[in-house]
Amino acid sequence: MKILITGVAGLLGSRLADYIVENNFAEQVIGIDDLSGGYIENVNNDVIFYKRNLFEDSIDDIFIEHNIDYVFHFAAYAAEGLSPFIRKFNYLSNIVSTANIINCCIQYKIKRLVFTSSMAVYGAADPPFSEENELSPIDPYGVAKYACEMDIKIAAEQHGLDYCIIRPHNVYGNKQNIWDKYRNVLGIWMHQKINNLPFTIYGDGLQERAFSFINDSLPCLWKAATLQSTKNQIINLGGIKKTTILRAADILSEVVGGNKIIFLEKRHEVKYAFSTYQKSVDTLGFEHRTNLKEGLQIMWDWAVQQPLRRRKEWKEYEIEKNIYSYWKNNK
Repeated sequence: MKILITGVAGLLGSRLADYIVENNFAEQVIGIDDLSGGYIENVNNDVIFYKRNLFEDSIDDIFIEHNIDYVFHFAAYAAEGLSPFIRKFNYLSNIVSTANIINCCIQYKIKRLVFTSSMAVYGAADPPFSEENELSPIDPYGVAKYACEMDIKIAAEQHGLDYCIIRPHNVYGNKQNIWDKYRNVLGIWMHQKINNLPFTIYGDGLQERAFSFINDSLPCLWKAATLQSTKNQIINLGGIKKTTILRAADILSEVVGGNKIIFLEKRHEVKYAFSTYQKSVDTLGFEHRTNLKEGLQIMWDWAVQQPLRRRKEWKEYEIEKNIYSYWKNNK
């Protein structure tokens, strides 16, 4: 069995590659990443690595050379709050990249494509969000993920593509990018603490989310590709216990030995966003084993051992109208 993972230098991709290698699930694991949001140090040494940009570069040669069986498509720039200000890049990195992957999956007769969508597709529906909900995203990132889902379904109907769509939410853990100021709130806070800065919260902090420790999801991601019962299914995957952003900051403060919290202007986002989980339990055997404090302690122990890296900042946005003060560039 030969596995291809896109976004293999990011959190989901690198950790799933580790999981597959450590359990000897595959003959080969092939990884693609452009290293714009992940780091080569994250990639398991047993992974055959290709540095490619999925919306600009051809990847047919990789499929031809390795005769790939299953594809996990995780590559995306998941800065949801920033997406209204980088629309073109958002659609290129999500929709065009996914189209490239879908074409290859059809052309080279892949057994199954596992695609990680996002809870962002639900928009401002009443939580908990169910897989049966009507989708109504409120930002370009959610729109892009919705479009990718629709294109995968069309490919299944017209070309017989076998797929499983996973909608993870608020995943965190070791190997997450903590150097990106636009995404991964728990990682942002850890970076702030390491640099002697206060935790920042957008708005009042009463937004509700359900955080998901990566270790709990890895067996489920593998099963999404290999179980017959997950064929052409859409499944929410993630934590079962909601919490406010403010409470999450308080818990992390306990883990790191205390830190000040400051409140910044609110941004355009869904206030209450968490999903149902029963389908993941029934089809994937999901177990929420790691509570937030335990997971944060594990991630913090990893974070303080990481090298100093330049923080990702956009030098220029596609649109600056109505951009939040904390993201404005000083010119």
